[in-house]
Amino acid sequence: MKKLMIPLCAAMMACACVAADAVQPADPGAMRRVRAARAARNPGQVPMRAFDVRPFGKLKDGREVKLYRLRGRGGLTLDVTDFGGRLVRCYAPDKFGNLADVTLGWNTPAEYEKWGHSMGTLIGRFGNRIKDGKFSIDGTEFQLACNEDKKTDKTVRHCNLHGGPEGWDSKIWKVRPFRQRGNECLELTYVSPDGEMGFPGTVTCKVTYTVTPDNKWMIDYEATTDKPTVLNLTHHTYWNMAGESSGDVLKQELQINADEYTQTDIGLIPTKNAPVEGTGMDFRTLRPIGAKMDLMTAEKAFIPMDNWYDHNFVLKGANGELKQACIMRDPVSGRTMEIWTTEPCMQMYGAQNFEPTEPAKAAGKNLCMFAGLALETQHYPDSPNHPEFPSTVLRPGETFKSHTEYRFSAK
Repeated sequence: MKKLMIPLCAAMMACACVAADAVQPADPGAMRRVRAARAARNPGQVPMRAFDVRPFGKLKDGREVKLYRLRGRGGLTLDVTDFGGRLVRCYAPDKFGNLADVTLGWNTPAEYEKWGHSMGTLIGRFGNRIKDGKFSIDGTEFQLACNEDKKTDKTVRHCNLHGGPEGWDSKIWKVRPFRQRGNECLELTYVSPDGEMGFPGTVTCKVTYTVTPDNKWMIDYEATTDKPTVLNLTHHTYWNMAGESSGDVLKQELQINADEYTQTDIGLIPTKNAPVEGTGMDFRTLRPIGAKMDLMTAEKAFIPMDNWYDHNFVLKGANGELKQACIMRDPVSGRTMEIWTTEPCMQMYGAQNFEPTEPAKAAGKNLCMFAGLALETQHYPDSPNHPEFPSTVLRPGETFKSHTEYRFSAK
C-alpha cells in the first residue's frame, strides 16, 4: 500500500502545481510568485498583464489611443501612450519612498493636440532643426516641410523642427508589451513612408522602453531605410524632480558633462561650438538651474533664445560610447535622475514658453514658466548641413542604433 501511495501523492502534487500555474490566485503576493515561477521557466518574453493596457481617449480625427503601464520592482512606474510614444506619467520615489509623478504632461490625448510643446513624445525623423528645411545627400537636394516659420523684431526662424508639422509625434505607433529577464518592456514600431514630410526613403523604426528593478528607464532606438536618408531620434520628456505641478525648477540642481555648447544664429541654427566656461552654460558641477539667470538675461548673444536655455551641449566622451550626460536633482525630496547616452550631444530646453493658462495633470493646477526641463539626447542640430558634425546619414543595409538611460535614485 505504501508503495502505491508514494506515486499517487506525487501525481496529486503535480496536478496541484499545474492548477496553481493555470489559475492566478487572488492574493497579490501569490500572483507575483506565480509570475516569477513562470518567468524562471521561460526567461524569454512573456505577454503583459491585460489590465496594464487601457483606453486613453480619442484624437480629433477619431483615432483611439491606448495607455500602457510599465512597473519596476523598485517603484519606478511609467504610463506610456501609443500616440507618439509619449511618456504621460513617471512615478519615482523620494528619499522616504514617497512616489511623485516627475514628468510634465496631460490627462487626455486632446490636451496633447491642443497645447503641443512636443510634450513627452518620441521625435522623428529628425530631432531639432534643419535650416530652411533643406539638405543634400550625394548631390541630390531635398526640401522638407517647414513648421517653424516666424519673424519678429528679435528673430527670424525658418526650419524643419522635430520632423515637421506631422512628425512621428503625431503617429499612432504599433505597441507590443512583453517581459524579458524580469523587466517590463514596450516595443513601439512605426514605418515612415518614402517622402513623408519630404524625407527620402521608407524608414522602419523600432523603439524599446524597458523598466528595470533598480529604477532605470532604458530607451533603445533602432531604424533601417531603403534609400539614403537622415535620422536624428530623441525623446522630448520634460522633467521636474519635485513632481509635476509643483512649480518651477529654478532651485533644482543640474550638472551637464559638457565643456562646450553650440552657438547659434538668430534662427537657432548652429554656427560653432564655444566653451561653457564663464557663461550661463557652465553646468560642469552640480548647481541650481536658475543660479546664473542674471548672466543669461544680460548676455545679448542669447536674445534669440528668449534669454534662457534652448541649447545643444557637446557631451564629453566618444560618439557611440555610453556616458553620463547629466544629473538633475531636487534637494528637498532628494529625487535624482542621471541620464546616460550613446549620443554625442544633449539639448536643454527650459520651458520658458510655457503659459500659466496651460493645465497640469493635477486637478486645479496649471503649468508655469520654467515648469520643467527637456533634456534631449541627440546628434547636433542641422547636422546634414554641417560636414564637421558627426553624420546623421543612414543608408540601405545599415542599422541606426542608439541607447539612452534614465537612472532614478533618492539621496
